[in-house]
Amino acid sequence: MYDVHTHFIPAEVLRWIKDNKHLINASWEKRDQSNTDYLIINHKWPFALSEPFINWDLFDEKQRRFGITQSLISPLPQLFLYDFDPEITKELSAVYNQSLGHQIQNLSNHYFGLGTVPLNHPEQAAKELKAAMSLGLKGAIIGTGVAGQLLTEDAYIPFWEEANRLGAILFIHPLLSDDPRMRKGNMSTLSGVLWEMTVCGTDIILSGLLDKYPNVKILLAHGGGFLPYQVGRLNKGYEVWDNVSSKLQEPPLEYLKRFWFDSVLWNSDTVAYLIEIVGEKRVVPGSDFPFELSDWPPSHNGKQGWNALMQSKKYISV
Repeated sequence: MYDVHTHFIPAEVLRWIKDNKHLINASWEKRDQSNTDYLIINHKWPFALSEPFINWDLFDEKQRRFGITQSLISPLPQLFLYDFDPEITKELSAVYNQSLGHQIQNLSNHYFGLGTVPLNHPEQAAKELKAAMSLGLKGAIIGTGVAGQLLTEDAYIPFWEEANRLGAILFIHPLLSDDPRMRKGNMSTLSGVLWEMTVCGTDIILSGLLDKYPNVKILLAHGGGFLPYQVGRLNKGYEVWDNVSSKLQEPPLEYLKRFWFDSVLWNSDTVAYLIEIVGEKRVVPGSDFPFELSDWPPSHNGKQGWNALMQSKKYISV
């Protein structure tokens, strides 16, 4: 069994957060009877800091007990730190990437890693991606943009060029939506993240970016949000509007098949539909472990997708 969507915080990263808590407005709170700390950075997106997030032995034990033979580990989105000065983001990125690389270096048959990068400074993000992959990581997890800026903006060209040169995996994972309408009923988590994923994926398709950087392996979290289930509308727009079709070499559905999608959907019929439209090799098992809202262990096996995504395809040495 495989899992492309797991999160872990190495001990060195926790120390960095505590040492720099005033710089990043980090705080810890007790919010329920479990006595678990909730970590809050910059007054946003609190999450329960449960033991498997920070205790490697427990994380590893749970993976093996549930039959996960290979996992792809990445940072939590709350650690992206895109809101801060790029020097702060760059420092945390380097600490995380080096820590994770060291954590898994002797476990290469079981664990693989993705780093984090200072996406708020694309040139530095490109450098950190190269450094992370030189440590043996497979690429990076990134958000859907910075400060309302989409990933297809010209500012990100240096990052995309380096990712393409390296044949990196880029796991696009949304942060919670800041839309004030989603503040009740946990809608920010239940649908806001899916909306952010949908906007990002749609923009990447319609921009023509996938033709410019064909060597990047783009993995979309949470089944691609709502995008795969409304691709017919994109295809219709391609047929009707020249300002859509002029940037593309083929209909949007064909570009959809160039992404990889995790299976964190909690519905076997939905996963089956996704496989039907993009193919078995483009849907990979994921869980979002150890978040509270996780599909644990992964309900989709997805060996073909895992093999296709994880196959080494390095174009230029790091």
